[in-house]
Amino acid sequence: MSSTAAVRPAGRRRAAIWITLGVIVAVVILFFVFAGLYADILWYDQLGYLKVLTTQWFAGISMFFIGFLGMAVPLWLSIQLAYRLRPVYAKLNSQLDRYQQVIEPLRRLAMYGIPIVFGIFAGVSTASRWQTAALWLNGTSYGKTDPLFHLDIGFYLFALPFYRSAVGFASAVVLISLLATLATCYLYGSIRVSGREVRISRAARVQISVIAALYLLLQGVSIWLDRYATVTDSNVNDMINGAAYTDVNATIPGRAILAGAAVFVAILFVLTAFIGRWRFPIVGTALLIVAALVVGAIVPWVVQRFQVDPSQKTLESPYVQKGIDYTREAYGLSDIETIPYNAKTTAEQGALRQDAQTTAQIRILDPAVVSPSFRQLQQFRQYYAFPEKLNVDRYEVNGTQQDAVVAVRELQQSGLGGTRNWFNDTIVYTHGYGLVAAYGNQRSPDGQPVFMESGIPTTGTLGEYQPRIYFGEQSPTYSIVGGPKDGKQVELDYPGGADGAQQTYTTFSGNGGPKLDNIFKRLVYALKFQDEQIVLSDAVNSNSQILYDRDPIKRVQKVAPYLTLDSQAYPAVVDGRVKWIIDGYTTSDQFPYSHVGSLSDATADKDTPKPAYAFDDINYIRNSVKATVDAYDGSVTLYAWDTTDPVLKTWEKVFPATVKPVSDMSAQLMSHVRYPSDLFKVQRSVLGQYHVDDAGSFYSREDAWTTPNDPTSPSSNPALQPPYYLTMKMPGQESPAFSLYSTFIPAGTSESSRSVLKGYLAVDADAGDTKGTVASGYGKLRLLQLPSSDTIPGPGQMQNQFDSDPTVSQQLNLLRQGKSEVINGNLLTLPVGGGLLYVQPVYVRSSGETSYPLLQKVLVAFGDKIEFEDTLDQALDALFGGDSGASAGDNNVPTEGSGTTQPGTGQSTGGSTGSGSTAGNTALQEALQRANQALSDSQAALKSGDWQAYGEAQKRLQQAISDAVAAEGQPAAK
Repeated sequence: MSSTAAVRPAGRRRAAIWITLGVIVAVVILFFVFAGLYADILWYDQLGYLKVLTTQWFAGISMFFIGFLGMAVPLWLSIQLAYRLRPVYAKLNSQLDRYQQVIEPLRRLAMYGIPIVFGIFAGVSTASRWQTAALWLNGTSYGKTDPLFHLDIGFYLFALPFYRSAVGFASAVVLISLLATLATCYLYGSIRVSGREVRISRAARVQISVIAALYLLLQGVSIWLDRYATVTDSNVNDMINGAAYTDVNATIPGRAILAGAAVFVAILFVLTAFIGRWRFPIVGTALLIVAALVVGAIVPWVVQRFQVDPSQKTLESPYVQKGIDYTREAYGLSDIETIPYNAKTTAEQGALRQDAQTTAQIRILDPAVVSPSFRQLQQFRQYYAFPEKLNVDRYEVNGTQQDAVVAVRELQQSGLGGTRNWFNDTIVYTHGYGLVAAYGNQRSPDGQPVFMESGIPTTGTLGEYQPRIYFGEQSPTYSIVGGPKDGKQVELDYPGGADGAQQTYTTFSGNGGPKLDNIFKRLVYALKFQDEQIVLSDAVNSNSQILYDRDPIKRVQKVAPYLTLDSQAYPAVVDGRVKWIIDGYTTSDQFPYSHVGSLSDATADKDTPKPAYAFDDINYIRNSVKATVDAYDGSVTLYAWDTTDPVLKTWEKVFPATVKPVSDMSAQLMSHVRYPSDLFKVQRSVLGQYHVDDAGSFYSREDAWTTPNDPTSPSSNPALQPPYYLTMKMPGQESPAFSLYSTFIPAGTSESSRSVLKGYLAVDADAGDTKGTVASGYGKLRLLQLPSSDTIPGPGQMQNQFDSDPTVSQQLNLLRQGKSEVINGNLLTLPVGGGLLYVQPVYVRSSGETSYPLLQKVLVAFGDKIEFEDTLDQALDALFGGDSGASAGDNNVPTEGSGTTQPGTGQSTGGSTGSGSTAGNTALQEALQRANQALSDSQAALKSGDWQAYGEAQKRLQQAISDAVAAEGQPAAK
């Protein structure tokens, strides 16, 4: 007796221990979950978008409970009714009796557990579709109807996806409830099978009949909704999307008949609940299946095979035309201007005189090539970095808009080497410094970029601005910044001093991240980042802030989860700050009669790799939002760019007060907004087929185009040529504008396909410089259509002509001496001189470890004539009979022996230039002498690492250059 008593306390103690351990584990897990949620609250709240997070949480939780209850309650009710209405004295066979004996002890658990488990799965499924429900609840009218059912397009964008999803969910609930009812009725004798005889109790009959009727009724609704889905389905041999002849005359009427038949059979099941005869609903169900095969499959096949196929082009043309019109509408191509362009092929003297402004802005600096040049000339320390591909922007310099290649000098902690530790990585090295900009149309005598903004501290033509880059594409995972106002500054600002040992320090003074002003918040972030130093380090104080999620695209994506973002964020100096500008798109795959394509496929090219797996089919896109991220404090601002977009209007109802109007955009910000490249890529992809606006020609595919491969991409893995930003004047424009362009060649599947130029697409990418007002020409698409008889070479053919030209080959071989690498830059195409001008910069890179590309030559071609010279200005003159009629941006680069230059500066100190001599111009000579002295001082300071002296010399240099430009005046036209 005593031994038994001793065992019981021991067993209780073990149970208590296990319960305690379980509770501790549960509490720890819950705290980790809470820490993550609380960190999200702090992040969104600091950024001012807490409602975005709470709205998503509320919507997800609400949908979870709707899904949970929508599945669990009907399933529980079905099982309960089947059990409670079971026959009390049913005679069961021995096998069922054994099943009952096994199940009975678990009956109560099963009756509640099964609905709960299915409810959880249903809740998770519906919670993931909260956006579909939100769009339905807040749907906005599009203002235009589809051509078949004449319903507002908003019905297809917002309502139809929700209705089909809801019907599908309800069908699953009813079907699972029916199966649970049948199983319960069988186990408890409501359904008895004896040989071929099946006996069903009255209560079971009523319950099964009603559930079956509900299921068939839902199938009728689903089939009816499927009629509307035909306007977004692929059709006409995958040529267009939308209902075609067979759909309109067979499939849609057939689905209407089937929907009515399903409702009729549902009524038969309801009657069975009262009259007790199963024959009618069973026969009706069998006939419904047969009708589905005949009306849903055989009849459409017969119509297609024997009526449509023999006269397909005639019968399908009206539907193909709808596909063309609605595809253009969905992709923003309705207002494209098609211009016949009979391009000249003869290079005549003075041909560029009418295009002098375009010629002066031709960009010879390739942003995909010169990143190593920026690193070697402007990196200064190993812990700074520039991206592999730079961006193209424009700035006003001396009253003239100049295209520029720009990048920010970001922090790269991997360059710290052996000095890396938690304190340095988190507290000291926290930010990059400055924006670097180079003239796109200029080069120094030795081939280096000519910088309009450079150095540490920053100097140049962009004015005063906050240069510190705390938020960028390469920023650390997290940094802890800030401190007492009178405390010691510990964040490295930039290197200085003659020997580079004197560092300048700073303290972050903005509002860039959640504050770590108490131990609980530090513990939360220590758990989030799995780093105990956040709690233990004395460098963390009550004024500290933690900066994380610092990539501009990621920040915008978190505050605007409904947007699809452009693959490129680009920096600009705006109102005294460096701002990242990101384009946001609203998309859909439910636009009637519009072509469906993969967004990733359309945007993939040499600069944008295609992801391995992408599920991003769309058939509607708008550049609805322009977003900015402040590089100093990370603040995110969203601007409603396309105010007519119904998708954006709908999301603004879901997330009110998160998007500002365009009228809030400053003049400087407006001047740096550009037409987004990813949208342009999608549009050019669609126009490859849909530039043809005649249904007959479209059906024959007699004039299909494609984007050419980039001639500088490897032949083993070719990629499409990316579009390029240039300032140029298109036919139909009154003056040059910052533009984005691409070219087309004939579509083909064989290597023998002709790579001649067929089209030239350009869009006005300049939004103007007026506060809150978009320039009238912005977004205007122009398509130059070359005559089919012309044989203007495409980029691939032109690159081949460049490479095979004997003179060019000989000079390239000379450039390759000493193991130097010759790099072909971007091959630009410009519609100037009445024809098409090809321009390609050629870079040379030596074999040294610290070498970088130097622009040494420029290739140009017009028609079948090719020239290869040291500068673009010289090449154009040679190409057009000794005088092109205009000056290029590099016309001031002195020829060999004409003056002295300072390597690495890109500035000439004298000698003859392309625009005339300095003789007799005292002011100009004096300014050039001051520039020469400033250049010498800059180089000396650069070599010694004295950044303060370097900055002062750069300021004197810029002033001297400005004085020289003023003294020289504008170059005379040739």
